[in-house]
Amino acid sequence: MYTLRPYQQDAVKATIHYFRKHSAPAVLALSTGAGKSLIIAELARLAKGRVLVLAHVKELVEQNHSKYESYDLHASIFSAGLGRKETDRQVVFASVQSICNSLDQFTDAFSLLVIDECHRVPEDENSAYQRVVSHLQKTNPNLKILGLTATPYRLGLGWIYQYHTRGQVRTEQKRFFRDCIFDLPIRFLLDEKFLSEPKVMDMAVLGYDFSNLKASSTGHYQEAQLDSVVKKSARVTPLIIKQVIETATDRRGVMIFASTVNHAQEIMGYLADESAALVIGDTPLTERESIINDFKAGKIKYLVNVSVLTTGFDAPHVDLIAILRPTASISLYQQIVGRGLRLFEGKKDCLVMEFAGNCYDLYQPEVGEAKPDSDSEIVTIPCPACRFNNNFWGKLDPAGFVLEHYGRQCQGYSENEQGERKICGYRFRAKFCEMCGADNDIAARRCRECDHVLVDPDKKLREALKLKDARIMKCVALRLQAAKNKFDKPQLKVTYISDQGAEINEVWPLTTQRHKAAFLREFISPHLVDRHRPFTDTAPTKIVNNEHRLRPPDIVIARKNGRFWVVRDKLFDLELYPDSNHF
Repeated sequence: MYTLRPYQQDAVKATIHYFRKHSAPAVLALSTGAGKSLIIAELARLAKGRVLVLAHVKELVEQNHSKYESYDLHASIFSAGLGRKETDRQVVFASVQSICNSLDQFTDAFSLLVIDECHRVPEDENSAYQRVVSHLQKTNPNLKILGLTATPYRLGLGWIYQYHTRGQVRTEQKRFFRDCIFDLPIRFLLDEKFLSEPKVMDMAVLGYDFSNLKASSTGHYQEAQLDSVVKKSARVTPLIIKQVIETATDRRGVMIFASTVNHAQEIMGYLADESAALVIGDTPLTERESIINDFKAGKIKYLVNVSVLTTGFDAPHVDLIAILRPTASISLYQQIVGRGLRLFEGKKDCLVMEFAGNCYDLYQPEVGEAKPDSDSEIVTIPCPACRFNNNFWGKLDPAGFVLEHYGRQCQGYSENEQGERKICGYRFRAKFCEMCGADNDIAARRCRECDHVLVDPDKKLREALKLKDARIMKCVALRLQAAKNKFDKPQLKVTYISDQGAEINEVWPLTTQRHKAAFLREFISPHLVDRHRPFTDTAPTKIVNNEHRLRPPDIVIARKNGRFWVVRDKLFDLELYPDSNHF
């Protein structure tokens, strides 16, 4: 029987606490090697009702089942690949496809559904996972659903859950899994010596150039294109394998991830004098099991594979991983490297030889917002509206003070006593609609409120530069003055001041309700710095008193009207639009 580590106990407690209050599907995010099987076993042991544990491959089914039975308990296995289809025990470990093909054998109610490697669960209602879930919910509408994964994101989708229970919004889009209730970063496991340290060696001089290939939405590349790149680098492969062999002199287990079957077979040719074996998707199951057992026993030193052995494969002695294939998926990359992170007696670290130009940060996966440049790092920015501490990419000065950050929208949310959630939504950077004044994401093409087409500032600037009668002024300041028109009606004079001291004026009438609404929508919305504080004043003197709350635009575009220049457009946040730097 195994003893849970403190963080594993915390994960179990977090799950129990959550499901006492909520029924929405939840996620435990635990790095590779954190011991998900033990957490699953403990939850299944504590559960009062029936428990179904799903996995996508038989190896995981067998592994999770084994850990559970280490408690001197007994459970059923339902997996065609393992030759067992049992349903009689309180706890059932099963492969998703086997159950999906035999739903009629699962008529009793389950209280808990656990999904291992849950990042594989698609949103598609017709998928095998969703069909199993739907079937189980018919017998128990209150079914608790828990997912476990080391990589809680999918290529093309992003985060697989919507909220983190620490008060963070991952996405405004609905997800099958609503909450992440516990996460454990890889850095913690390394610091606490629960994992072997990965030492990534970027073999940029000796490698393949896959940079011109375009991946599919699922992160895969066409085999023919991969073969073409490898063929053009015919002289590279033997040199790579030679270097791998030289580096692996004092290593115990080496895994080589090849791009294609042809590539893998070529690699095997250069390993002819070594103890090596190849596993591909078409390798017969009995042969695959024999090879894997020999590799784990140390009879085989080099294990070459193509698109297999990334999940559900546990060989703790692996201490060198050679990556000779590209991937557009940070999730897959982490799974590959994770094969070498488990602890093993006498193992000090795991070398990761990167020959395919994959540039991912194992400690801070770039999900959602990619790292702007190599000098960027994670900075903490409090939201002025809700005070949530956001983590954004940014830059620090030598003293550690934030110079700038690239965050767009606050990631915080609040929850009332009824459990209703409200996303803060404060935008640090926004594109304002000229029709309704609503703030939108800077990449938005249409207004989220009125569906008006939003034009990027750089496009407006390019069009203005083509006009012969336009005046384009870089603005550094603005000045407000309360005034009255010739009919003694209130108005506001705004003066825009250039970096050369030139000035352009515009006047806002503030007599009617229509005037006031237009002013708040078209002037206050884009100019207001502290947008989390309401600004409803339309009396000229009160507006002037709040001049410090208003920012100047980056660019003022004016057109000639008789003897005067009339402001036609104002552009903000041009630094966010790279194409605008030609001005």
